[in-house]
Amino acid sequence: MSERTHHEMLNSHTTLRLGGPAAELVEASSADEIVAALRKADASGSATDNAAVSAFVLAGGSNVVVADEGYPGTVVLLRNRGFSVHREGERATVRVEAGQQWDELVEATVADGLAGLECLSGIPGSAGATPIQNVGAYGQEVAETITAIRVYDRYSGETLVMRPDECLFGYRTSIFKHNNRFVVLSVDFSLTVSTLSTPIRYAELARSLGVAPGEQADLARVREAVLALRAGKGMVLDPSDPDTWSVGSFFTNPVLPASEYAALRERAGAQPPAWPGADGSVKVSAAWLIERAGFGKGHAGVGVGISTKHTLALTNRGTGTTAALLDLAREIRDGVRDRFGVVLHPEPVLVNCAL
Repeated sequence: MSERTHHEMLNSHTTLRLGGPAAELVEASSADEIVAALRKADASGSATDNAAVSAFVLAGGSNVVVADEGYPGTVVLLRNRGFSVHREGERATVRVEAGQQWDELVEATVADGLAGLECLSGIPGSAGATPIQNVGAYGQEVAETITAIRVYDRYSGETLVMRPDECLFGYRTSIFKHNNRFVVLSVDFSLTVSTLSTPIRYAELARSLGVAPGEQADLARVREAVLALRAGKGMVLDPSDPDTWSVGSFFTNPVLPASEYAALRERAGAQPPAWPGADGSVKVSAAWLIERAGFGKGHAGVGVGISTKHTLALTNRGTGTTAALLDLAREIRDGVRDRFGVVLHPEPVLVNCAL
């Protein structure tokens, strides 16, 4: 039986510790309860595209920015947890409920000798949120291993299974990110049965492990190395450390056509860290742009600031508000645009607010 409360503050349900009250908050412990809560909310509102005026779904709260005014509709808290593993030869299918804590899943797959998620260790939030952002880190992203996603379609009122080619996965995005139509209920991952990792692609991680890029390493060692790297950047949630009270990276790395990248290099008078894409585009380091536009680690706003450990993390220093956080984000975005002619875009989902 789902639990309902009214006017509960959402700041206790987000890693930023920000967010005003929800008109109604429903805790749903199963897929059936999630669907029932959404159907009830949608019956009294409208699940129209581009404007979730009746309900939105919240799980780990690690990649959302909620307005100080809160949310005027129903917030459905995903509390469906658990996962199963089906092995077949050298592959294993892991089916995980949307509300399952992500890092608990990664820890379990590493311990069970299943490769494919190890570089995604230490990421806060829930499993159901990972396809929404196409979560990625240290050379892996979930789109590489997702084989199916069970969703509730708020338009048709049906539950269906979506395949990867229907999800429109891209760099930190998917069909789910800016469309409230589909609500993730569970995710299937196809992992490799192996005590060795997938090939290490990320140079910093390879150096930490003492291997060459493209080589493999022991799964447990990879997880330990990723956790250490993330902790050093304030990217492992710590209730006692305000540097970790964030949504992780606030801005995505801009992906530029080759001509715009050439113009950026000329304007910067230097070569920004960049990664070429298969289509001729170039992904540029947002952190480099931010720092050289004058916003270094520790740059402060009103009760908020850039992390002292990582330039991409905007943090609540304990007395912040969502309005102050967005003011800081605008200051950074506009400063980078004015200095380099490049517009940064936010990675988190903005709820009842805008940048």
